[in-house]
Amino acid sequence: PGIPPVREVEFNIELIPGSEPISKAPYLMALIELKELKDQLQELLERGFIRPSVSPWGAPVLFLKKKDGSMRLCIDYRELNKITIRNRYPLPRIDDLFDQLQGHYEFLVMPFGLTNAPAVFMDLMN
Repeated sequence: PGIPPVREVEFNIELIPGSEPISKAPYLMALIELKELKDQLQELLERGFIRPSVSPWGAPVLFLKKKDGSMRLCIDYRELNKITIRNRYPLPRIDDLFDQLQGHYEFLVMPFGLTNAPAVFMDLMN
């Protein structure tokens, strides 16, 4: 537990000039989902992956059921992705990779679903 180690790459989200902060209302959840949300947020807090936030930015969360029946916490970054300037770092083809043989909180590690996350990851790998 604790804050993750400092990495070689810092992830910044560059926005289209003139963009205003987006904060979407939370999606409605069933009681079982609210309990799961509380449990998963507590675990992310304890592991140092998120912290309480007062940012004017906010994205709603939802759950998707995994094959094993557990719930995957997903963050709907679609509105943020619409105003994010896309990196133009070339991503490798999947078949080439096979041939060569992740309240109001903010992440302290890069979450899934952000527009430029794959490009930053590939930049780090190279």
